[in-house]
Amino acid sequence: MLCDVFSSRRKADTYLYLPHGADFEEIPQALRESFGTPVKVLTVNLAKREQLARISTAELTRHLNDPGFYLQLPPAQEKLK
Repeated sequence: MLCDVFSSRRKADTYLYLPHGADFEEIPQALRESFGTPVKVLTVNLAKREQLARISTAELTRHLNDPGFYLQLPPAQEKLK
């Protein structure tokens, strides 16, 4: 399975994973509005990987099948005392 990865211009370190060739307009409107104009950064062949930076390919594939996308948010910031 091929997967397209898009970055958000509005939110730093925020990425949207979609099945290759999927239409951005098919994801929920609220997500489209908050994500902003997507910038394609790469296409990944999930069959050739077991793990991506923060998610396994098995879990990512489940998300791509239902609900049809995966939103990767930046890691939570640690609060300094």
